[in-house]
Amino acid sequence: EARIDQIYGNVLRLFEDEQIYKESNLKVNFLAEKLGISPHHLSMAINAKTGKPFYDFVNEYRVAALKDKLKMPANKQFTILSLAFDSGFNSKASLNRIFKQHTQLTPSQFQKAHFTK
Repeated sequence: EARIDQIYGNVLRLFEDEQIYKESNLKVNFLAEKLGISPHHLSMAINAKTGKPFYDFVNEYRVAALKDKLKMPANKQFTILSLAFDSGFNSKASLNRIFKQHTQLTPSQFQKAHFTK
């Protein structure tokens, strides 16, 4: 249990301080290597602490980052896709599927809902 807490704490530091989730090709093997642990232990720790598999955990951060960007008036000058790439998504198809899974809205619907005309 203490080892799981330690691993998860290290993961949170990388996600929150270094925003490693913005790496569009982030893989469990890469993150495990960076932390000096096995991919199995990494997946197990994330699943034990969040109840989610690795990629769902990563995508939650990406969706949250994109939601923040879409709410900022200064970002209206950028395309949703460029903001999505900056948040770690690597394709339009995965962006729309994952974003809708988490918010029940498309990115453009979400953006429109947060800006009055």
